[in-house]
Amino acid sequence: MSLETMQPNPTWDAASYEDAVDTLEAHADDVVYRVWGGDWCKDCRRLLPDFGAALEAAGVPDDRIDEIAVDQDKQGPGVDEYGIEYIPTIVVEHAPASADRDEGEEITRFVEDEDLPPATWLAQELEDEL
Repeated sequence: MSLETMQPNPTWDAASYEDAVDTLEAHADDVVYRVWGGDWCKDCRRLLPDFGAALEAAGVPDDRIDEIAVDQDKQGPGVDEYGIEYIPTIVVEHAPASADRDEGEEITRFVEDEDLPPATWLAQELEDEL
């Protein structure tokens, strides 16, 4: 099931986030983004459209983005396995066939209350970790 809130914001300006987009693009084939959210959630509606636009601007393939809808009790696929408490939560993992990495190994995660937008925060984390 996909999330409507991950539909790219058409007014998002990729040029204003060039560094973040460049980093996401550089790692587009190396990672998988697992996004837990709910279309009913105000934080998801605020944060995820811009993140969707950043992934689109970076050319991240659809098969590298796993959108996971949760209900209002924050229950859904993978919630227990990944320890999801707040949404949106974006877990970035090594993609299948990543060189010298274990598939599915978590690199970093964005949780709703970070100080920066998801694309910017995750790009900084990817720069530090990869």
